[in-house]
Amino acid sequence: MQKKVVALLGSPVLDGNTARLLDEAIRGAEEAGCEVEKFEVAHMDVLPCMEFFQCMESETCLIQDEMEGIFQKFRELDGLIIATPVMTMGVPGRLKSFIDRFQVFYMAKYHRGRSFISPERREKRKMLFISIAGMNIPNVFLGVKMTARAFGEIIDCPYWDEVLRNDMDTVRDIRTRPEVMEAAYRKGYELGQLLG
Repeated sequence: MQKKVVALLGSPVLDGNTARLLDEAIRGAEEAGCEVEKFEVAHMDVLPCMEFFQCMESETCLIQDEMEGIFQKFRELDGLIIATPVMTMGVPGRLKSFIDRFQVFYMAKYHRGRSFISPERREKRKMLFISIAGMNIPNVFLGVKMTARAFGEIIDCPYWDEVLRNDMDTVRDIRTRPEVMEAAYRKGYELGQLLG
């Protein structure tokens, strides 16, 4: 059976540098035999978490939107690829809102002590994180990596590996850095092989 991978594009630019890297990682995962479903998060009709806390006692969210189907996909996935630019030293707002909606998973795991993902499945699930940053400064990826790692723990899909490229204000076009494009493809392929 094909392993299921969810790919999240955090950038609102659908044909930009982040999207190109994500597409290479997807190509790698697909060539390794995975079924990949991509979500362009900035263009989804998803509301932010309103902290109603219904999910403290229930496995559902009070907000009825696209997330209802997404939660099920995240229960079933084997691998996750997140690709995002750094914006104000963190992830873009729409991606952060999307991640925050996983309070449903947080409450199940940490409040009720019954994660949606068994320990055996957690052992096999993996996250690949891809990010670009405009600036060439120390620790520019610290905030986005902390968010990705926390998200991985909440959904029981631990941070496995990464492809990072800073100084994009100088580079401009990621296609002029074939080694980074190749790294994204290679990591996607490795992820697919590990899941298989």
